[in-house]
Amino acid sequence: MSAHGTPIPMTAARSGPLTGTADVPGDKSISHRSLILGAMAVGETRITGLLEGQDVLDTAKAMQAFGAEVTDHGGGEWSVQGVGVGGFAEPENVIDCGNSGTGVRLIMGAMATSPITATFTGDASLNKRPMARVTDPLALFGARAVGRTGGRLPMTIVGASDPVPVRYATPVPSAQVKSAVLLAGLNAPGDTVVIEREATRDHSERMLAGFGAQVQVEDSTQGRVITLTGQPELKPQTIVVPRDPSSAAFPVCAALIVEGSDVLVPNIGLNPTRAGLFTTLQEMGADLVFENMREEGGEPVADLRARFSPDLKGIEVPPGRAASMIDEYPILSVVAACATGQTVMRGVKELRVKESDRIDAMATGLRACGVEVEEGEDWWIVTGRGHGGVSGGALVQSHLDHRIAMSFLILGFAAKAPVSVDDGGPIATSFPIFEPLMTQLGARIDRT
Repeated sequence: MSAHGTPIPMTAARSGPLTGTADVPGDKSISHRSLILGAMAVGETRITGLLEGQDVLDTAKAMQAFGAEVTDHGGGEWSVQGVGVGGFAEPENVIDCGNSGTGVRLIMGAMATSPITATFTGDASLNKRPMARVTDPLALFGARAVGRTGGRLPMTIVGASDPVPVRYATPVPSAQVKSAVLLAGLNAPGDTVVIEREATRDHSERMLAGFGAQVQVEDSTQGRVITLTGQPELKPQTIVVPRDPSSAAFPVCAALIVEGSDVLVPNIGLNPTRAGLFTTLQEMGADLVFENMREEGGEPVADLRARFSPDLKGIEVPPGRAASMIDEYPILSVVAACATGQTVMRGVKELRVKESDRIDAMATGLRACGVEVEEGEDWWIVTGRGHGGVSGGALVQSHLDHRIAMSFLILGFAAKAPVSVDDGGPIATSFPIFEPLMTQLGARIDRT
C-alpha cells in the first residue's frame, strides 16, 4: 500500500530522446528546516519555492500543532509566524510525520528541550525506522522517550524541563542526528557541541547562522566540530529555496542513459555536502556542464545541463563521498547498470535503514532486470551491461520508498523491455511532479 492511499502501479517503457527544461521542486532538506527554524524565530519568515511534497507538508502541519502560524499563499509562497526558541506549545494530538525520517527527527530535536510532551507516528515505512540514534543524544539534554521495541514509532517524547547543553560525537555520519542535536541545543543554556568524523550536509549550520544563532565550525583532529551557543533570539528570514539536487538526480541521470537526450535543470543547489553524485557521474564520463554559477541565500547554485553519455564507465566511488550523496546511490546504481565495467560503492551502511533497505531493494530489482549485483553489509557492486544492454521486463517492489520507485522507472526508459514498480504512490512525498515533468521531457510512464 502507498504511503497515503491505495497502491499506484506504474510502468516505464523505452524512451526516445529526453529534451527540454526540467524545473524540479525545491530542496527538501532546506524546506523542512525553513519551516522549523521559522517556527522557532520571533516574527514572520517568508519562504519562496518551498517543496510542496507530502513530507514537507507534514512538517508544516506539525509546526502548526506546536503553535506556529503557517500560511500557504499559493505558488510555493509560504509564511511562518514563529513562537520563538522555547515557545512551542504542547500539541493536542499525535504528530503524524508520514514518510519523513528527516521531518520526525528534526522536530523531535526542536521540541526536546521544551517542557512539553508530544507523541509521533508515521506511515508503515517510517514506523519501522530506528529512532534511538536521535533519542539517545536527546536524552543527554534531559528529554525522555518511550516508543515501541527497538526504538521505533509511535513514540512519545517528554521534553526536558531543565535542559543542559551537551557535547556529542555522532557514531555514524548523519545530518539528521546532527541537526536534531543542534536544534535541541537552541533551548539549552551554554554551548552545545556536535563532533562528526565525516562531514554531512551542512544546511542546518548555514541556516542557523542565517537566522541569527551563534554557530562556529572548525576542523580538528577529532573531526568536524560544530559549536552552537544556546538560547538566542532567532530573527525571521526571507528564504528562497534552491531546487533539490536529490530530485534533479532523476532527470539528469535519465538524460545520461537515454540516447539523444539533452536536458537543462535550472537553479540547482550545489552545496558541496550534497553534490557528490554529480562529481561521481563526471568521473564515470558523464556529459554534465554547470552553467550560470552563482550564490543565493548562502548556498551555491547553478544551471545543470545533462546530455546522453554512451561511454559511461564503472568506477570505485570513494567511501568518504558517501555522506554527500547518500540518497543518490539508488539512481547511481541505475546509471552503473547502463555503464561498462563495475561500479563499486562502499561505506554505505546507512542505506540499510532508509525508507527501505535500499541496498537490498536495488540489488533485488536490478537482478530481476538482468543486472549482476554483489552486496555486503555496507557495500555493493553493480556490473554494468553497457548502453542498451539492460534487459528490464521486471515488476519491482518499491517497499514504500520514493527513491526506489523513481530509480526503476528511470531504468525503464533505457531498458530493452518495460520496467514496472508495484507502487509509485510514495513518489509524491518528495517529487510530486515527477510524472508530468518526465512526460514533458519525452518519457513514457503509464499508471497500470
